[in-house]
Amino acid sequence: MIKVAGLVLAAGASTRMGRPKQLLSLAGLNLLDRILGEALKSELDLIVLVLGHHSREIKESLKTESHHPKLQIIENKNYRDGISSSIITGLSEVEDSYENVMIILGDIPLINSNLINLLIHQYQNSRLALGAIKLKNRRTHPVIFGRMFYDEIHQLQGDVGARGLFEKYPAQVCLVEPEDDYDDRDIDTPEDYLKFKKLLSL
Repeated sequence: MIKVAGLVLAAGASTRMGRPKQLLSLAGLNLLDRILGEALKSELDLIVLVLGHHSREIKESLKTESHHPKLQIIENKNYRDGISSSIITGLSEVEDSYENVMIILGDIPLINSNLINLLIHQYQNSRLALGAIKLKNRRTHPVIFGRMFYDEIHQLQGDVGARGLFEKYPAQVCLVEPEDDYDDRDIDTPEDYLKFKKLLSL
């Protein structure tokens, strides 16, 4: 099995929510604990949690064991520069030791360990260098990339993730369809939060 490090990106300022969405309560867990728990249950070899805005408050509020052997928590001091800065900050922590990196957004509540494992396995079997979940004929998160793209990742700027790589190198892309129903909606606004609270209480 290939070694894969996961970057959980949770550095944003939650401006549309008006409060740190990482700490929103969903079915007894806050949003970030929920995602971390699934990532830590998965076959990812290491989880790097990238914090930024309100990093101290968020870290102190986590129920996830901060000393878990698979978890490393770091701070992106340049989080105001957009998601690219968090990807680069996380990649810089793992690139010497890991040939593959998965990006997991910290505001998609229904990402789970089975989905993460499915992406790892099919990506490995494909022998391609880019992988992503495919949902209703579109690419979505999580995504995974190999070492051959590390240099280009370091060149990212602004509030842009790795989607440009998928457009630039279509022949290197492995798209993976979920085996179960998967809702990839994220939480950005109070309205989004209320919808998920209702969904998870059913």
